[in-house]
Amino acid sequence: MEVVKTLAYKIKNHSKIFDKTIEIYNEALSFIIYVIDQEFDSIGHLSTKSLVPAVESFIHFTKTNTNPKYKNFDSLFYKYPSYLRRSTIAQAFGIVKSYRSNLQNWENEKEIAFSQGLLFKKKAPSLQLKHNAFPVFYKDNMFERTSDSTALIKVFHQNDWVWIEIEFKKQDLYKRGVWNWKENNPTLVKVGKKYFLHISYESKVKLKKDKIQNIRACNVDLGLTKSAVCSIMDSNGTVLARKFINQSKEKDRFATMINKLKKAQHESGKGPKPNFWRRINGLQDQIVNDTAHQIVKFANKHGAHVIVFEYLGKMKMPKGIWGARRLRHKLQFWAKMRIQKKVEQMAHYLGMRFSRVNAKNTSALAFDGSGEIVRSDRKDLCTFTTGKKYHADLNASYNIGARYFIREIQKSTSEKKWLFLQAKAPELAKRTQLTLSSLISLQQAQESVSKVPQLV
Repeated sequence: MEVVKTLAYKIKNHSKIFDKTIEIYNEALSFIIYVIDQEFDSIGHLSTKSLVPAVESFIHFTKTNTNPKYKNFDSLFYKYPSYLRRSTIAQAFGIVKSYRSNLQNWENEKEIAFSQGLLFKKKAPSLQLKHNAFPVFYKDNMFERTSDSTALIKVFHQNDWVWIEIEFKKQDLYKRGVWNWKENNPTLVKVGKKYFLHISYESKVKLKKDKIQNIRACNVDLGLTKSAVCSIMDSNGTVLARKFINQSKEKDRFATMINKLKKAQHESGKGPKPNFWRRINGLQDQIVNDTAHQIVKFANKHGAHVIVFEYLGKMKMPKGIWGARRLRHKLQFWAKMRIQKKVEQMAHYLGMRFSRVNAKNTSALAFDGSGEIVRSDRKDLCTFTTGKKYHADLNASYNIGARYFIREIQKSTSEKKWLFLQAKAPELAKRTQLTLSSLISLQQAQESVSKVPQLV
């Protein structure tokens, strides 16, 4: 599969000099968006590669195109670089195509609502002409790298498009894992008052594939008390390693900031208010990034072929939760979604697969098959019906891994043989009741079936 990673190179010797370039680029983008929208019926079916010369024929004067339909472009954007113009057209076409797609979806929803006699109040999408976009600089024509930390870039400076030399912070491509990847064209991006070159790298990665008997899974439960609890498991149900991931200091500050935010929201009156959201978002970013990196590092260290999570679905708000607790619940759910997405990307970079399983009852059932558990007041420990005490999130991690292996074994097993296995282990019939003990029962049933020649 194809994977892409983007690295940010901070430009050290210039900042305000690029402001005019970004301003002119966005003005040109607005102009071309309008043109493409007006001519969409005749050019909308074209691919991006074919569309660029078609749009240029509408706006750009040449020896063979002496009378373009929209003549103002060359006068408004004098000496606008040709490759930057093509980059602008490509981005404008994507914006218009997205708008047209959203408009068509809105019309379909409206038609369905009217056909069912329902009231339809949803507003139609509108085409935005003004954007705060950033230009892509094609290599050799707008960007020339001169060393690992310097380059020449073509920008608008002193009323002309000129080449200037820039210095940027060097990236360790080996450490970032892209030393042998294909380097794409850079994008000039403004963050705050600083400018960066965002350069994407792409490569083809072959995901790990092996027989189910040789697969190791890293099972992750994004718990209530810990950021994540991981376990490495093989297809026999043997747990090979465990890891608890938590950021106690960050979470303590996180809870404090939420309480201060809620208190400030209740206060009335004018005056400056501290920017609590900036600090809350910063802490959450730290928790998400650190958790994802530790999960992938742990899985890679133990040779995992796949990282398995629960399928989270839609957020369900528990009853009786208000104020700061309600906000913390929302932020925790959103963080879990971000962790899963980041882990998926990072796992694919290393050739590991990513999978999700049914989340129902993974935390409610004991991994030994003894039935439902009872969580402690702090939600970190649980008690089995046998009286055994265990870590609640680690128990869920075992059940997640067991469900993954049972599903994969079922996929590679014929229907006739699977029915025979279910007869030997009846607990396999209901997916929402599967635990680690179910996987062990399945392995025992497979051993007994292998002794019956007609079912092998």
